[in-house]
Amino acid sequence: MADPEHQLSEGRIILLAIAAAIVTANAYYIHPIIAHVAESFEVRAAWVGLVPAANQVALAVGILFLLPLGDRLSNRRIISLALIAQIVALLTMAVADTFWVFVAASTALGFFTVTPYLLPAYASKRVAGSRLGHVTAVLTAGVITGVLLSRTASGVIGEYLGWRTTYWVAAVLMIAATFALRQMLDDDVATQGPANSDSYWRLIGSLWPLLRSHPQVILAGVIQGFSFGIFLLVWMGIGLHLTSDEIGLGVDDVGYLGVFSIVNVLTTPRLGRWADRIGAGRARVILALVQMFGVALLFVAGDSFWLLTLPIIVMSVAGPMIDVTGRMTCLAADPAIRTRLMSLFIILMFLGGGVGSWVGTIAYDLGGWSLNVTLAMIFSAVIVLLSWAGQRRFGPRATPGSV
Repeated sequence: MADPEHQLSEGRIILLAIAAAIVTANAYYIHPIIAHVAESFEVRAAWVGLVPAANQVALAVGILFLLPLGDRLSNRRIISLALIAQIVALLTMAVADTFWVFVAASTALGFFTVTPYLLPAYASKRVAGSRLGHVTAVLTAGVITGVLLSRTASGVIGEYLGWRTTYWVAAVLMIAATFALRQMLDDDVATQGPANSDSYWRLIGSLWPLLRSHPQVILAGVIQGFSFGIFLLVWMGIGLHLTSDEIGLGVDDVGYLGVFSIVNVLTTPRLGRWADRIGAGRARVILALVQMFGVALLFVAGDSFWLLTLPIIVMSVAGPMIDVTGRMTCLAADPAIRTRLMSLFIILMFLGGGVGSWVGTIAYDLGGWSLNVTLAMIFSAVIVLLSWAGQRRFGPRATPGSV
């Protein structure tokens, strides 16, 4: 349990969530303005696709090599340096005169996007165990809000003020977030454990033994990988489906549909308290079933824009909470290894998301929207089975906040 003197207030938790949203948004501004960027640099769409792809790969690499340092060095120092590097990258993207400079800056931006994933481990050491699920849920809601709102903001700014303005505005927001986090974060609670005296490469090498000794983290990461895969393949499928010649809606309509996902901002913190009470494992089984129900509703919605809002809402409630239960698994461990366990969890999540987005595109090309939804249903069934198996294996020994 955290020292009462270092307990984070609810207000500070919300401010940390806002900072996480600002940092997370950087990776997703490109999506609605990608055509304008391609036109500006006079490159084909296939080439401009390197921008988000390299950014996500770099993000996973940065998590692997930077996030474990959170168990050894000052979180405040790591976050400050990472934010400064991101500000430089954003400014470079705003003024880049060649496409490859833009790609390089976007890749660097992704590599240093570790702040949203350091903050949960930082906060977990400064709150009581009974608040862990709620606090993790609030921070997760901040990340998801950053993903969702970034697309709307970028589209509007890019349409009326030009795509470069998007990155100027992002840089200003990051400067504000940097100053705010420098004021809010402290180093008074030191991490104790062997990680403090290990060399950097020994610290990285310790990830494999940790993975073997914490099978519940592997399970949580794989489950979240499938869940993130559902999120990506469904939203890519919706974008292709609604804007197809058969449906004929515009990309702005896809953005309007995304607004309904904001419901998770209201539900995730409350459901985090519920997960604290019943335990992460039991909560995950229930949420997996709810998510499967939401995916099944996609079959019923068919081509109707308004009927699609119902499965989107259901999935937006269950999906983020599955993520929360996985993070609770990592954050319930020894404080000296929490950041490294979170690194493993997030790497598995991005691997699953990458696979989901790739096979989702293939499914749509082969069988259209119906095959895309079928694949999402298969992923959902796997999540339910894994969640049930995990609860059977780890549940009897678990306490609230563990698997």
